[in-house]
Amino acid sequence: MSIACCFPLVECVSCLACVRWVWKKFLYSAGRESENWGLATAIEFEPVPRICRYILSVYEDDLRNPIWAPSGGYGINPDWVVIKKDYEDFQGKVSPYMIYLDRNNADIVLAIRGLNLGKESDYLILLDDKLGQTSYDGGYVHNGLLKAAEYVLKEECEILRELVDKNGDYTLTFAGHSLGAGVATLLTMLAVKNRGKLLGNIERKRIRCFAFAPARCISLNLAVRYADVINSVVLQDDFLPRTTVALEHAYKSLFCFPCLLCMKCLKDTCIVEEKLLKDPRRLYAPGRLYHIIARKSFRCRRIVPLVRTAVPVDGRFEHMVISCNITSDHAIMSILQESQKALDSMLEKERVMSMEVAQRIERQETIAKEHMEELKAALKRAVTLDVPQIEYSPSYGTFQDTERDENSSSINDFRYMGL
Repeated sequence: MSIACCFPLVECVSCLACVRWVWKKFLYSAGRESENWGLATAIEFEPVPRICRYILSVYEDDLRNPIWAPSGGYGINPDWVVIKKDYEDFQGKVSPYMIYLDRNNADIVLAIRGLNLGKESDYLILLDDKLGQTSYDGGYVHNGLLKAAEYVLKEECEILRELVDKNGDYTLTFAGHSLGAGVATLLTMLAVKNRGKLLGNIERKRIRCFAFAPARCISLNLAVRYADVINSVVLQDDFLPRTTVALEHAYKSLFCFPCLLCMKCLKDTCIVEEKLLKDPRRLYAPGRLYHIIARKSFRCRRIVPLVRTAVPVDGRFEHMVISCNITSDHAIMSILQESQKALDSMLEKERVMSMEVAQRIERQETIAKEHMEELKAALKRAVTLDVPQIEYSPSYGTFQDTERDENSSSINDFRYMGL
């Protein structure tokens, strides 16, 4: 009799637990994970919409007559395009890209487009992602994206070296969206590692990366160590930076995407994050994170976008968000529109454009010091959490032997930001 009475109790407890889980997931919004991050400033965020336009231009067949030109145009001068390659130029080894010499902003840009749903070769690159298959620089990376990055560097290193030699004060920027963001991330790491041999010994502070809506492509120790040169830009609820399951299984489950989403949400709710951090082969979104918040929970209207930034160790986009915008927030046009609105709002509030040159340089120096301290804190946090294969070492990032060198190196990084 007592055993029979237990069954309804067990069922009720199970139902209550499920209801609680569903309620928590629906209350969980993308803004929660970055709510304790600092707000980005106009000076550091200024390149984002501009570089986003460069990536969008790779999607175009004719830059002089663009199809997807936003209001005000691309700001792209077709005469400054050094090369622009499409699928037929490299037999599916990487997605299309271009090298652009931005004379207005003293920047050499290699921009790579995202996944083409109609190209099998793009899927083959993205799905070549067996967890921990490839080790690099003391960590683990996405195998297919690394091979694509190696191909691009091998093909274009001579052109890049020539451009770097001819333009000694220009930055070298790698940028990409989605699949291209992963390739740009690994390409940046290869360039930093081999800059003496392949790129005319360009200084590390002149190399940077902007990865828009990136796939999780490098292990946590690399994500933190390269945060001084790699920046990831994520719009609100975007699913890809949060997709921790093997992408092969994700794309096989496209016909049952709600089921995959439900299982993924259940998994990331139940597993303690400290346990996930112990896995050295687990991949993450790379570098410093910029999270664009364009909506608030239970509000239909969009808000004026704000941008939060940090170099987090734990809480690095670990939870899927139940939202009708998880795919639309991945679109390059959406990222461009919201990042431009956010920058316009920053410029209006901070009045950066009205600053005198000396004030602007002083502000850049302050931001650089704050970022350096944040990077140090992230490395120390990783050591505290026992993240595998990471040490607090002065050889990482832009850290030098003395505090003076650390500050001056980091400050110079921001003088190349283009504002």
